[in-house]
Amino acid sequence: MLDIATIRKDFPILNRKVNGNPLVYFDNAATSQTPKQVIDTIVDYYSRYNANIHRGVHALAQEATEAYEGGRKKIQQFFNAAHAHEIIFTSGTTHSINLVANGFTAFVGKGDEILVSAMEHHSNIVPWQMLCERTGAVLKVIPMDQDGVLVMEEYENLLSDKTKLVVCNHVSNALGTINPIEEIIPMAHEVGAAVLVDGAQSSPHLKVDVQRLDVDFYTASAHKLYGPTGIGMLYGKQEWLKKLPPYQGGGEMIAEVTFAKTTYADLPYKFEAGTPNICGGIAFGAAIDYLNSIGLEAIDRYEHELLAYATEKLSRIEGMQFYGKAKQKTAVISFNIRGVHPYDMGTLLDKMGIAVRTGHHCAQPVMDFFQIPGTIRASFSFYNTKEEIDRFAEALERARQMLV
Repeated sequence: MLDIATIRKDFPILNRKVNGNPLVYFDNAATSQTPKQVIDTIVDYYSRYNANIHRGVHALAQEATEAYEGGRKKIQQFFNAAHAHEIIFTSGTTHSINLVANGFTAFVGKGDEILVSAMEHHSNIVPWQMLCERTGAVLKVIPMDQDGVLVMEEYENLLSDKTKLVVCNHVSNALGTINPIEEIIPMAHEVGAAVLVDGAQSSPHLKVDVQRLDVDFYTASAHKLYGPTGIGMLYGKQEWLKKLPPYQGGGEMIAEVTFAKTTYADLPYKFEAGTPNICGGIAFGAAIDYLNSIGLEAIDRYEHELLAYATEKLSRIEGMQFYGKAKQKTAVISFNIRGVHPYDMGTLLDKMGIAVRTGHHCAQPVMDFFQIPGTIRASFSFYNTKEEIDRFAEALERARQMLV
């Protein structure tokens, strides 16, 4: 059992008030809050050993290098990658996906096919559209049904020897659906296709073992894992990362530079041009430490308890319309109330101190599928409580009566 009262003390922001009301933060799918253990790590870095890494022989540079590479090692262990050099530091999931999409210019051509699921975030659609424009490849969509579940029979029909890459989120940010990547990955491999999984929404909730999954690429963002913004990671199988060309050129990613020719550094530095977000990498590691101290299994159990409680509570509200009814999902409720625009509801909830997300959630094709302008999305974390859900339900009913 989690000691929620003690956990909440680790998050200073939860003590503040918004518009005179205690903050209820239900926008965790957009970004999670940051515990003081991670905040202290950031302050400690800038206070005691702020220096550039890998290049200096002085004490501060060596301390910073050790802490930064220690962060990489923690991420490797968290996702169970075979090697630390299979973890590439990026600015976040979007950067990670673009890195792979840019590299795949060398591996796809006219008539080749890339499969993408119907419930992707724009970050996992647009880079592949750009790749298709560059190469003449064709983007095909794995459809979903009215429950927000991928139609696996159609996925199987789409796979062919033309399929070079399958890209799919592990968890839908708009619906909370947990996609069956344990089935998607081996089916793609059977036709010789590589697989990239967007793990931005799954990694804070589910235990991910990239070796067990046999996934080729997996992405995550620290700011959804209780770390800072501006830092993320790309996991790639060693054999793929060796084949992909560098994404950017500059310092750090080179072995030797002459005006005649440049040779590139070994992994992971081949993909890490320039001075990195050093503090971010260290703090990412601190966030992993914090999550490990609580335990993902305990987090998953408690968040599912919150999801069930909130679903039952909100279902009592007149005009409630849920989107994303998969049996397997994370602690996300995406909904509308009949006759109420999501933006109007979000604005009134904010006046009552409740933070939710409204709109298309950077998943506009999902909203087009349901023929709606957007949804109200409440996304829960292990620091949320049933008492906050009670406040949320009361606020929704109050706002509904004002707006209908």
